[in-house]
Amino acid sequence: MAPAASKDPPILLAIGEDDFNSHRRCREAISRWKESMPGAEEEVVDGACGNGGEALKAIARLREAMQTLPFFGTGKIIWLKRCTFLAEDKTSESQAVTAELKDLAQEFKSFDWSQVRLALDAPKVDRRKSFYKAVEGLASVESFACLSVDDRDWMAKAEMLAARHLKSLGHRIDEEALGELVSRVGPDTRVLANEVEKLSLYAHGRAKLELADVRAVITVQKQAKAFALGDAVGDRDLPRVLKALDDELWSMGSGSQKSAIGLLYGVISKVRVMILVQELLRLGYLLPNYEYARIKPALERIPQGVLPTDAKYDPRQINPYVLFRALPQARRYTSSELIEAMASLLECNRKLVGSGLDASLLLQQTLIGIVGRPPSKTGR
Repeated sequence: MAPAASKDPPILLAIGEDDFNSHRRCREAISRWKESMPGAEEEVVDGACGNGGEALKAIARLREAMQTLPFFGTGKIIWLKRCTFLAEDKTSESQAVTAELKDLAQEFKSFDWSQVRLALDAPKVDRRKSFYKAVEGLASVESFACLSVDDRDWMAKAEMLAARHLKSLGHRIDEEALGELVSRVGPDTRVLANEVEKLSLYAHGRAKLELADVRAVITVQKQAKAFALGDAVGDRDLPRVLKALDDELWSMGSGSQKSAIGLLYGVISKVRVMILVQELLRLGYLLPNYEYARIKPALERIPQGVLPTDAKYDPRQINPYVLFRALPQARRYTSSELIEAMASLLECNRKLVGSGLDASLLLQQTLIGIVGRPPSKTGR
């Protein structure tokens, strides 16, 4: 007997190199399909292929899975997992694979999906090809790009993923604790999920999670340690600055000019945020004693036309937790010190690119010059 008609598309296409979350999404879809198709047979087809011959075998196995329905039960659920022959690489572009995918696209259009569901995840897909166009008309298409510190909104995306995962585990978390969690873990979604699971175990079934819980159990991960240097500069703590710089240069390889420039840009970003926060404090749009929860509403109340249109300088485009961390830090420097710091950092960048001088020495000298003066008590 065929399953009851469902409004859900019969196919889930999860695209993106964040295989942790794309696989989790496929498992969620399969679990939901099992509820609506009790007794359905499940089959996994390995789509990870290194050459055209392996891709042709995977396509043949998918066809066989689609066409071989169980004698008993309500249907079949198939997962074409980690499909690597839908992109623009040599394997995907081979004549035989292209022809088979074109035929498969036509079969998809005429296939009776009433008893079959298909989850398909692929790191990359060429959206110009007929196969994608055929699947797009039948599928729920979702994207799962890897998060990167180079993405302006990576923290917001990571917070959303962490909050959703915590909710599925029966927890809620306040905004400041969520920001601290993400800042400690960084953009690696697999590590983030593991840390969320660890936080859930630590809570022992307690629904509400707070900042103290995060600080008690969540360790600073490798990808998040890059923020340690900027935070130490913000806190005007010279021993921490030198230790964080030494740790980062050692882990990246002190001879790498690219690594040094990456660290420099992180400090430039921190100084820029502190300058913005100082200006918001001066104009009265933020107050020094603001709690985390008040940051975002305060920014939303700023009249149109007051803030810069360039997203790089618009504080509304910055994650609220970053601004919250910068509130006390901005008051440890005077405005003139921060302007001088930015000039020093830009001069350091020029020397790193063009002088051939030792990168670690240049960074040390620049940061000592910025942080080494006695801290300001007023930030004026």
